[in-house]
Amino acid sequence: MHEFSIALSIIEIAENEAKKAKSSRVSELVLDIGTMAGIEFHALDFAMESATKDTMLQKAKIVINKIQAIGKCKDCHHEFNIQSAFDQCPKCNGYFINVLSGKEMKVKSLVVE
Repeated sequence: MHEFSIALSIIEIAENEAKKAKSSRVSELVLDIGTMAGIEFHALDFAMESATKDTMLQKAKIVINKIQAIGKCKDCHHEFNIQSAFDQCPKCNGYFINVLSGKEMKVKSLVVE
């Protein structure tokens, strides 16, 4: 379950930013994670809940925004929601797609006290 190591990295980033702001607690953390980022969202929720115990984020509100993956057909240039990079274009039935979004994983914001 690599989500636990990802949770630990997220906590480290948040705690470092809180320390830079001379804060002792993170009250809110907002993450943007794409649906094609290779993350199991339920596993990440569980990992964050477990890993934040006894940290600056222990009582933080954690918000995970799921970013829908969007692809663009290389043949007809149609943009559409995708589940994988191998999805077929609904307009021309082409299989060659550029993934425009949905692979991101970032700390969007955090609130410190």
